[in-house]
Amino acid sequence: MVDTKNIGLRGVKVADTRISDVDGEKGILIYRGFNVVELAHYSTFEEVSFLLLHDRLPTGEELKAFHQELVTERAFPEAVLKGLTVFPKSASPMDVLQSIVPLLGTFDPQLHEETKEANLKKAIRLMAKLPGVVAAWDRIRNGHPPLAPHPELTHAGNFLYMLTGRLPDEKTTRDFDICLILHAEHSFNASTFAGREVASTHAHMYASVAAAIGALSGELHGGANTEVMKMLLEIGEVDRVDAWVSDKLRRGEKVMGMGHAVYHTEDPRAAFLRNISEALALRTGERKWFEMTRAIEQATQETFRKMKGKEIYANVDLYSASVYYMMGIPLDLFTPVFAISRISGWTAHIIEEKFAEAQPKPELYRPDADYVGTYCGTQACEYIPLHERST
Repeated sequence: MVDTKNIGLRGVKVADTRISDVDGEKGILIYRGFNVVELAHYSTFEEVSFLLLHDRLPTGEELKAFHQELVTERAFPEAVLKGLTVFPKSASPMDVLQSIVPLLGTFDPQLHEETKEANLKKAIRLMAKLPGVVAAWDRIRNGHPPLAPHPELTHAGNFLYMLTGRLPDEKTTRDFDICLILHAEHSFNASTFAGREVASTHAHMYASVAAAIGALSGELHGGANTEVMKMLLEIGEVDRVDAWVSDKLRRGEKVMGMGHAVYHTEDPRAAFLRNISEALALRTGERKWFEMTRAIEQATQETFRKMKGKEIYANVDLYSASVYYMMGIPLDLFTPVFAISRISGWTAHIIEEKFAEAQPKPELYRPDADYVGTYCGTQACEYIPLHERST
């Protein structure tokens, strides 16, 4: 038997999936058979979400109905809005989001209805409500009243409106829509596996999503683009990039946004985000953030090549940082934005875990471990009552 301990399950196949495939050698990401590059070029987040949930592209009428259902489900109960006001303003947005998801579940009339159709409805409700929760929390903590959803805006446009209070322009709305598409799904990453593992216990959709959000909140998973933006702010100017990168790598430290656990060539999402960052820089006049990011990418590649004799490539986080920053999204909302995109992938996986009968999968995820703790010889230690133990 192959020893797979202490490798973070890397390379260990735990289930079959029809949802997505990542080819790290070729730099290809597939959603339900479609290349993410084509989807980002031609599709919308709503259409991609339908694809992920239903395993096919919608007809025009189906997409219109799906969009309208999302619009209808955007509002959330007054009790949830009141719940947001009790958190301290210093609370992490990811902690707030994770806490609110089970509360939303208590108001779902189909919470404990475990049919595929009911879970699809729950997925749509979560997809529709999470952006409003994130936007409402940011406004509440900054002393502004939350805004009602705008029924005439797209999913992407409505979030930007509810966050800033301003109607977003068409180009920025489309750019953000593409960002949501690019972050919607990525196979069995840490948060997706967390959601599927909880779903395997027959826990309901909201419990599974809360677990996924908890996994995403860790800095090794969802917080990388926030760290990239902190890096940009620390460096400050383009002419400081080369020295900063060189010093970082020679001390054996990582440059955030460079390298990936799966991709051994360029992350296909990074190329798209590079173009969006450059276009935003031109529109906003904030060219510094794109130029610094590009300089970091080039300096890291050159220094890494000289030091290690191999290539390193930008990942999805490198350029998404400057993109979100130029859109006016606060740094600590970068990971919640990841969540409001990935909810479509998470819920698709949770539904697959619950209902994909044709695919071999464990009844319940239950890994094993080797005990390396204390034994007294070859048997369990003798318990000595408290009053007999010497102090």
